[in-house]
Amino acid sequence: MKLNQRGETMKRLLLCLLGFAVTASAAFAGETYSGKEMKQVAPPPCPQWYADNEFNVGLWGTYVFTGNNWPNDRYLEADHAWGGGLDLKYFFHRYFGVGIEGWVVDARRSFEEVTEVGPAIFVTRGHESRAVGAVLGTFTLRYPIPCTRFAPYIFGGGGGIFGGGERDHVVFEEGFIRTEHTDSEAKAIAQVGGGLEVRFTPHIGWVSDFSWNFVDGSHNNFGMVRTGVNFAF
Repeated sequence: MKLNQRGETMKRLLLCLLGFAVTASAAFAGETYSGKEMKQVAPPPCPQWYADNEFNVGLWGTYVFTGNNWPNDRYLEADHAWGGGLDLKYFFHRYFGVGIEGWVVDARRSFEEVTEVGPAIFVTRGHESRAVGAVLGTFTLRYPIPCTRFAPYIFGGGGGIFGGGERDHVVFEEGFIRTEHTDSEAKAIAQVGGGLEVRFTPHIGWVSDFSWNFVDGSHNNFGMVRTGVNFAF
């Protein structure tokens, strides 16, 4: 009887040890599997729409409007004007760009012609179209938003503007009255602004921005809206 009891006890002990071994093996295998699951493959990098060193050529149309009522403006002498321009920029490390821009608009001015014929004085009002343009050096700060096609930017520049600033003076000379016209004159110009670029491909984008331009005092300031295509190389 004692031998049979000892045999039964040994069998139970062996079964318990075998069950423990099986349980431990399954748990170890589960930990190993979980460890493999944690080692996931890294996702592919985001596409780069803007390069670290980039040469840009921009072609755009522009709309200009005066800061004051146009009769008080002393340079554009027009309420608004339409035109276009070109800019060249080189970006360092995709964030900082230096360049040059040039633009021209058709600014249609009004004028008065005063003439005296005998005892009568005639005042004739007319209009003339003339090209007003500028050339500026620029500095741009650009921030391409990671993993997107968008890049907001701010810019500033300075240079010269030409084609405006004519004057009409009524002159009394030897008993006669006439109008004297002066030619256009070049002035210094400064600008600050900001905008947004959207890239269709890494080499073609669309830009839209707004700038405020300062010309020889507050009476000549004007706003400029631009939009057009940008080519990156």
